[in-house]
Amino acid sequence: MPRLQPLRAEHAAAVLAFERENRDFFAASVPDRGDAFFAEFRARHEARLAEQATGAIAFHLLVDEDGEVLGRFNLIDIADGEAEVGYRLAEKATGRGLATSAVLELCTLAAECYGVHTLRAETTLDNAASRAVLARTGFVPTGTADFAGRPGLTYVRPSTTPAP
Repeated sequence: MPRLQPLRAEHAAAVLAFERENRDFFAASVPDRGDAFFAEFRARHEARLAEQATGAIAFHLLVDEDGEVLGRFNLIDIADGEAEVGYRLAEKATGRGLATSAVLELCTLAAECYGVHTLRAETTLDNAASRAVLARTGFVPTGTADFAGRPGLTYVRPSTTPAP
């Protein structure tokens, strides 16, 4: 069964492969990362690890038994007991409940390991799968958002919202 692991230096090649393999799939529902992301990946990966060491973010990977990255599940802007959740799941891993279980696991980690009691999230309106994951994991819509010109919604999951 795939499990969340904290992002580590040795994950670089597997994360890059995950991002390349799923680039078109992701771009269908979220703004594309752009060519610079891939060209500068090694430096970006090292920068993310350095940022993670400060405690301001916590990156996690959903990794299968063979070490393949199936998803990224992150806590961003951790401060004052709050953080933003971000995630992406490989196309071949969709439809199996993996995103829902990983987001629930991330919510538990947020509280138990990072002292986060309120989680926020955003997604584009046309990303029905992400909206469904957020609803199944206790997030409630709070407003609208703009993703590089694409309409979206904002969500919150306060500690008082029980997980399903």
